[in-house]
Amino acid sequence: MSTYLPTIKQLQYLVALHEHGHFGRAAEASFVSQSTLSAGIRELESLLGVTLVERSRRVVRFTPLGNQVVEKAHRLLREAEELSDLVQAAGKPLSGTLRMSVIPTIAPFLLPRILPRLRRERPELKLFLREETSQDAVESLHHGRVDCVLLALPFATGDVEMEHLSDDALYVAFPKDDPRDPPETIKPSMIDEGRLLLLEDGHCLKEHALAACNRPELRGSATMIGTSLHTLVQMVDNGLGLTMLPKMALDAGILAGTDVVARPLKSSAAKREITLIWRKNSPRGDEFRLLAEELRAG
Repeated sequence: MSTYLPTIKQLQYLVALHEHGHFGRAAEASFVSQSTLSAGIRELESLLGVTLVERSRRVVRFTPLGNQVVEKAHRLLREAEELSDLVQAAGKPLSGTLRMSVIPTIAPFLLPRILPRLRRERPELKLFLREETSQDAVESLHHGRVDCVLLALPFATGDVEMEHLSDDALYVAFPKDDPRDPPETIKPSMIDEGRLLLLEDGHCLKEHALAACNRPELRGSATMIGTSLHTLVQMVDNGLGLTMLPKMALDAGILAGTDVVARPLKSSAAKREITLIWRKNSPRGDEFRLLAEELRAG
């Protein structure tokens, strides 16, 4: 057995460089100087006696062996996280540090209502939030960058455990006084595909909206342009089309100050499932279930 083994910090630096592809950004994400991160990776290479990263002025390129080491490092870091979680889970529940990713179509509407109460009732909990698209959030979970994820299903999450929080109905939003404004609900067949505005790729709400309509032609004709629901509302308010909004956003007042109205979408699939997920067999599973109860009570 080798006398010298890589340190957790060295592996963290290597994984950060692989994730960001740039020494400066990797150092910033690791909260160290660029020289410290670079030196740590060089020490790791010297320790192993191999080259993991090919360096040039403009490009950071991992060697084939470097990519294999990064993959193994992800597993080792996740095991180290779980070791820490095991100890923390033995103490007081919902205390200490907890890192949670939240998708952008949930974060601004649910968290302002929930976080003040959590701070009051769980003062020992240090909740660090990371806003990411569904794909990035799930990747962060499996790579150990976060402990749990608040997102909307259906979405491919991999092997995880989960707690259902609520169902969130989908509405169609359009300019006030639209001549096609129905009295109560909107059928998918009434949606003009040439006017539908949706979020860009990477946002699961886009897929939820398209699935709810069950009209394949919408996928090719809808305009995927918005980077946030607030942006889409402003576009609708300026007469550029119509969009889909979750009830959560409507309840939070996203239409305040606009001339946009919203009607429920009449479809059995016109909803998304708000869910908290975490890595399967995590020693903090009971703690995450307790967190889910807190979020449901929000």
